[in-house]
Amino acid sequence: MKKITLFCGAGMSTSILVKRMRNVAAKEGKDYDINAFAMQDLEKGFDSDVILIGPQIRYAIDAVRKRFPDIPVDSIPMRMYGIQDAPSVIAIAEKLMEEAEEKKNEGEQN
Repeated sequence: MKKITLFCGAGMSTSILVKRMRNVAAKEGKDYDINAFAMQDLEKGFDSDVILIGPQIRYAIDAVRKRFPDIPVDSIPMRMYGIQDAPSVIAIAEKLMEEAEEKKNEGEQN
């Protein structure tokens, strides 16, 4: 199971997107654990394969990357977030996880 974590200002608007992402993943037979948290929960620590940041807090992306240096982190584009485009957000997460896996495999070969 792959874990996708989303962060936003208060965790409210992102929870709607998470529900849509869960529905899309289930329909596509993907085994993803998708959750949303408020930015204030960042310090709790997370076991995740990828972290996506809501556009309203993209200013914090460097802090998130610093806090979780081994987890790929990116922000969700404003338009994608605004229209709650769950398939496209999942695609971003999948691309980041794929790139991280390729990087890991390259490191193991060297």
